[in-house]
This record gives sequence, C-alpha cells and structure tokens, in this order.
Amino acid sequence: MIFNQERNQMRRVFFDCWKAHQEKAPLDAMQQIIAHIIELHPEYHALLENEAALDKDYTPEQGETNPFLHMSMHIALHEQLSTDRPTGIKALYQSIIMKQGSAHNAEHAMMDCLGEALWLAQRNNTMPDEAAYFECLKKLG
Repeated sequence: MIFNQERNQMRRVFFDCWKAHQEKAPLDAMQQIIAHIIELHPEYHALLENEAALDKDYTPEQGETNPFLHMSMHIALHEQLSTDRPTGIKALYQSIIMKQGSAHNAEHAMMDCLGEALWLAQRNNTMPDEAAYFECLKKLG
C-alpha cells in the first residue's frame, strides 16, 4: 500500500518533530513551525506520543477530525503567509486576526476557506481557484 507508506512518512514528521521539541533538540525553521503548531494543539500531544496513531484512519463518519490534516493545513497557511500568496493574504490575515481575536482562531477560520478550495479542486480535478479562495478569505476579514 503505497498510499499508507507515504501517509505514514508524512505523519512521522509530526512525531519526530514533537519528540525533538520535547527533548530540546535543535530544530530547523520548518520543524520550529511544526512544533509551534503542535504546541497550540494540546489535544494532539498524547496522540503524538502514541506510535499506534501513525496508522489510524480518521473519517468524518466516525465523527473524528484528522489531526494530521488539521496541522498540515496550519502549515499550508503559514507557507502562504510567508510568501504572501495569494497576493494580499498577509494583510488580510491581520484583519481576520482582529475579527477572530487571535492568530490561532484566525487560522481556524481561514482553514474553512482553504479546505473548501482544496475540496473543489479535487472534485473538479483542477488546480485550486486562488481567486475564489481569496474571496472566501475576504469575507472573514
């Protein structure tokens, strides 16, 4: 199962990063971002200390949110903000923070728009519609 191997390799990054952070090992820039995102989600700390979670499937039918997808979306937003792509997202982010009360709450609101853009792209077998995504974000700000 290639999909499971790739999925587990990606998930392993979270496990390894969290362990290194707890051991106060030096982290590169991306690891620092990942560790910060994990810190903001104490509900995932025990999960990242349990190797059995590496193979677990998370489905909406089970009423579960996929913690790895959730944290990955935070990372995607950090990447978008660092490159200001789509253009203007950095400034809009500040506006959303003001409305949401914190950067973390702002990112959670923004993740709804990101998730919708990714879902539509997958459903339509196209690239995500950056303009529609940005319009969704503008409604938050």
